[in-house]
Amino acid sequence: MKIAVLKEQAAGETRVALTPETAKKFIALGAEVSVEAGAGETAAIADSAYRDAGASVGPAAEVIKDAGIVLGVQAPDPAALAGAKPGAKVAALFDPFRDGARVEAYASAGYEALSMEFMPRITRAQSMDVLSSQSNLSGYKAVIAAADQYGRAFPMMMTAAGTVQAARVFIMGVGVAGLQAIATAKRLGAQVSATDVRSATREQIESLGAKAIFVAEGGIEGEGSGGYASEMSDEYKAAQAKLVSEHIAKQDIVITTALIPGRPAPRLVSDEQIASMKPGSVIFDLAVPQGGNVEGAVADELVTRHGVTIMGYANTPAQLAPDSSALFARNLYNFLSAFWDGEAGEPVLDEEIGDAVRLTRGGQVVNARLKDAG
Repeated sequence: MKIAVLKEQAAGETRVALTPETAKKFIALGAEVSVEAGAGETAAIADSAYRDAGASVGPAAEVIKDAGIVLGVQAPDPAALAGAKPGAKVAALFDPFRDGARVEAYASAGYEALSMEFMPRITRAQSMDVLSSQSNLSGYKAVIAAADQYGRAFPMMMTAAGTVQAARVFIMGVGVAGLQAIATAKRLGAQVSATDVRSATREQIESLGAKAIFVAEGGIEGEGSGGYASEMSDEYKAAQAKLVSEHIAKQDIVITTALIPGRPAPRLVSDEQIASMKPGSVIFDLAVPQGGNVEGAVADELVTRHGVTIMGYANTPAQLAPDSSALFARNLYNFLSAFWDGEAGEPVLDEEIGDAVRLTRGGQVVNARLKDAG
């Protein structure tokens, strides 16, 4: 089995789907590994490191020729896979709900698209979950970037000249990214508070030393499938908006992280709420690639409204390419190696995980979630 890794072509994508560490592990399984020259440069991995690990390095056409498995961060254009084996497996991020055309193109080309976003959130798949590994780093980077933009000290400092007050940081959305944002802000010495529509997160927030901010609405529960947040009632949204408006006006930094799979990011912060914040405050919108939680947020741009800076990256994990690549590559290896059949010399996926991540096979779109979503 030949495993191929091409240089990422998506704008701003600095990650790579294979590291020398995982290349060695795939070779130990009996696979042949081939990497396009320069694929790891933006993630601080030299071609020589891949060669030292036992992989071959060459031009794209040579790398893709006869490949049975292709690994990517962002799924490559099907045209770039010309020369791969018929029905080759491609494991990468496909953004299937928003990029249906690419899914259809993979079906038409006869490839087996394996969407890493659709990895089920079950215990045995935790080590394969790229969304969690990348969100963890995103939550960290959001706080670091916001702290740099804020331009003031985070911890309380008592000096002979007077006391510097600790920064107040409010995290909206307590998934993997939100929890890491809380932990990072606490390590930097900020006063941290957080909120979420899922009541189960209260204990997690408090365990990290942050103050939990929750709407007192009996019977409302925002826990969706797979541990994600679900869409809330209009009554809850009104109560949440009131609570946030009262709390946000006192904050120096706000980090928003809320996403609902298959839907635009929910709007959490309005222009009116931004106007209530102190001049010089900062809002980092981690959901800006999916439309944003914050009114007026623009990916990769600093937007100033009412004296408040709104920021967010189109691709936050790409800002930490060496580490995010290492974790992404391990997720891919953990996924494929868990199903590796020594006699067949390739992974043989099961129903629970295989059917969950498989988008296309045999020229057809086969994923149940995509079919249900129309």
